[in-house]
Amino acid sequence: MSGVEHKGMGPAFSNWRAHRPFLGGLLLTLGGLETLLTVKISLKVVVHLGMQGLAGFVLPSLMVVCGLLILFNPTQRLFYSIVGIMATLGTWLTSNLGGFFVGLLLGAVGSCMTFGWLPDQEPRVSRKQRRADGQQGKAAMTAPETAEAPAADDGQADGEGSLRGSMRSSTAASPSHLTT
Repeated sequence: MSGVEHKGMGPAFSNWRAHRPFLGGLLLTLGGLETLLTVKISLKVVVHLGMQGLAGFVLPSLMVVCGLLILFNPTQRLFYSIVGIMATLGTWLTSNLGGFFVGLLLGAVGSCMTFGWLPDQEPRVSRKQRRADGQQGKAAMTAPETAEAPAADDGQADGEGSLRGSMRSSTAASPSHLTT
């Protein structure tokens, strides 16, 4: 697992959730569902209204599909998040101002979170753990050293070329790269 224990959930679900942009996909799906629920027009009226009325159902449905695809196929998350934000912004005009702003905000935040999710990022360390590590580091720094580490010999005379020695480059001492 990722080093973080989740209480109340099974380890299989926690592991599955840790390897995908779960919260972003969930917010996009919930935004689409909320926008669909705010559309109070029956399907018969939508067909008579034409393209504008049909888009009121298609765009939120596309938001739901993109959110579910993000959850179950995270390798294509960038494409799905771009399509999701475009559908979300389209609901501004077609679905009661994006589900009275709630669906619009949920979909936009979910798409942005999904777009910014990095799968290879190390899990965050809690503040409590960072404090404990800091206290251990301070204790190690204040402890007296019993043996002094031997100086590293890099083969340079007078420390030239090493970090402790002169700041002059070794190529400046012997400009062999300038001769042909």
